[in-house]
Amino acid sequence: MTEARVRGIRGASRCARDSEEEIYEVTQELVCALLERNGIEHDDVVSILFTTTPDLTAGFPATAARGIGFGDVALLCASEIAVPGAMPLTVRVLMHAYTSRSRAEIRHVYLRDAQSLRDDIVE
Repeated sequence: MTEARVRGIRGASRCARDSEEEIYEVTQELVCALLERNGIEHDDVVSILFTTTPDLTAGFPATAARGIGFGDVALLCASEIAVPGAMPLTVRVLMHAYTSRSRAEIRHVYLRDAQSLRDDIVE
């Protein structure tokens, strides 16, 4: 069996609008998809960094993650750089977790029209 190492797992998803409910729904869906697609258990998660585009101000993605049981995990929210022409209404995630998967086996997750952010990743 391969030794578990801490790996960074990326993901992003888009909100339909700037509302607390939408940010929470999108964030929770994204976090759950990252866990499921990579076979990661809650106890394997070390920390999660969330960023949102500057047009998302109605809620904190970390609060959404706490709503699905991640209150015991180090969570941090930040704002993305306001680059002209960047995809709006986007939540991004960088999850650090223990896994025996190699970097090449990690499945990054891009949902709700965010796939174009990483068109080099084929699902």
